Amino acid sequence: MSEFKKPSGIQMIGTQRSGSNLLRVILDQSAQIASPHPPHILVTFVPLLKLYGDLDTNSYKALINDVVSYVDANPVPWEGIELDRDWIFENSKNYSLFEVNRLIYEQAAIHKNAKYWCCKSMANVHYADELEKHNPGLKYIYLYRDGRDVAVSFKKAIVGEKHIYNLANQWKHDQEACIKLAESMREDRFFSLNYETLIQQPEAVIRKLCSFLDIPYAENMLDFYHSNESKATAAAGEMWQNLEKPIISNNTGKFHRELNYNELEIFELINQDVLQKLNYQLFTSLTNTRLVSQDAVEEYQVENEILKKETLKNARQSDLDKRALQLQILKDIKENALSI
Repeated sequence: MSEFKKPSGIQMIGTQRSGSNLLRVILDQSAQIASPHPPHILVTFVPLLKLYGDLDTNSYKALINDVVSYVDANPVPWEGIELDRDWIFENSKNYSLFEVNRLIYEQAAIHKNAKYWCCKSMANVHYADELEKHNPGLKYIYLYRDGRDVAVSFKKAIVGEKHIYNLANQWKHDQEACIKLAESMREDRFFSLNYETLIQQPEAVIRKLCSFLDIPYAENMLDFYHSNESKATAAAGEMWQNLEKPIISNNTGKFHRELNYNELEIFELINQDVLQKLNYQLFTSLTNTRLVSQDAVEEYQVENEILKKETLKNARQSDLDKRALQLQILKDIKENALSI
């Protein structure tokens, strides 16, 4: 690799299906930001760390190799980037998955000669303490969207929970973590924006975000849909197809049409405080607490699993094929650990 020039990090946080891929490809148009499609390194590998035991030289190199193989198998390839396993090992300050994550993204930024790398793994907010230890000065972008529209989007996606109860709790869990982190951060390290304003006033929002990052605004940032990155992402999955189009400015309020009253009330019973804190209006009476009773919740869990299986059964084969290699890598990791 060329002479090392340490870039700074950006971590996007919130909940998926909130416009995060839209924001990612907009940012990636800047020469100052490398924002590749996320392989979700931390969410995927933190639960697997026990398989590697106490990290020593050999097990840490094995971890690096597995993570890099997983990134290389990403449904949206990291165009032109060849991750160097030896470089990651040599530049690690300690043996940690969080070091691997940082250094992989640093390589993406170095390849582009960018000031920043940007990780779009929104659920990384739940690893904020470890991120702080391994990424001094990390900046956070909190992107949020009306959780009821997030739920509608997840119901159609190949990933995620499917029952409104599960979706409501996931959104609550994520937003509360983001709000808590915001309260502990200096203003120069934390930027909040909502999806609704982003799609209705994109230039104003992106200019403000560029100012926060101390980088110039580029006119081509809003022409993202012409980029190879947007086209590759759209081709990798049905749920990202809108990235080949200009911003859809009225893509809000779908829950009014697509959630029934009980679904809406379940979501609002669980999230009334968070919705109001984020300035979203409530639309139900919040009186039918039987909707979130223990008996009802037990039924929801069964329904959720059925719905997830149906979603995979009905998914496009091409979408499943693009995820197959990563799934095989994870299967091999687990089987190899069992055979030791």
